Amino acid sequence: MANMQATVLAGVRAAIIDLDGTMLDTIPDFHVAITGMLAELDLPPVAQEQIAVMVGKGSENLIRAVLALQLNEAPHSPPVEARFNFAMEAYQRHYLAINGQHSALYPDVIEGLTAMKAGGLRLACVTNKPIAFTTPLLKLKGLDGFFEVVYGGDSLARKKPDPLPLLTVCADFGLQPAQVVAIGDSSNDAQAARAAGCPVLTVPYGYNHGESVQDIDSDGIVTSLLEAASLIRSQNTPT
Repeated sequence: MANMQATVLAGVRAAIIDLDGTMLDTIPDFHVAITGMLAELDLPPVAQEQIAVMVGKGSENLIRAVLALQLNEAPHSPPVEARFNFAMEAYQRHYLAINGQHSALYPDVIEGLTAMKAGGLRLACVTNKPIAFTTPLLKLKGLDGFFEVVYGGDSLARKKPDPLPLLTVCADFGLQPAQVVAIGDSSNDAQAARAAGCPVLTVPYGYNHGESVQDIDSDGIVTSLLEAASLIRSQNTPT
């Protein structure tokens, strides 16, 4: 694995970093907002552990998955679709009201971002979270100043695992995909990176739709963003 990392990380000049499950544990925020939404629909609440396996593919997917679970229906079934618009509006209203209040930074996130910037890396945040949630959340947690570019799940025509957001960042930075490493916690991040031609590192503490991080096709698992910064620096320091 070390040799593979050395090969793919040499020449890296920028990093694209995921948000939920990579920089912030936001499941408690999701839980509070979804609990409020379900109450308006006269449906029982769901557990945080159930929400954790649904997060990562955008708000529309999350709300359909929650409704499908509580209604014992398929995600795109008529009973789910009949409630979707109301549920989505309620969820967004509840989420905006508490955005960031129950979420927490993972260890060494600030330190890792600081080290990346100090090492000359350009940084972008690409998440499937709607941009209206993303921008205030980054500001609240003191992360907004690190990123030149921020794209939410509704910022572009397609979201991860489509490569478009990553390729857009590469174009923004004027870099080739091989020069831009993606760092995330899920198969969404890895699939987008592979399709874009970017190297990809994964963290082991996030959500990944309830699946093992070891099953993700990445170029290595790093315990934190600080370790990622150290690894990238080690492969780009003249000897």
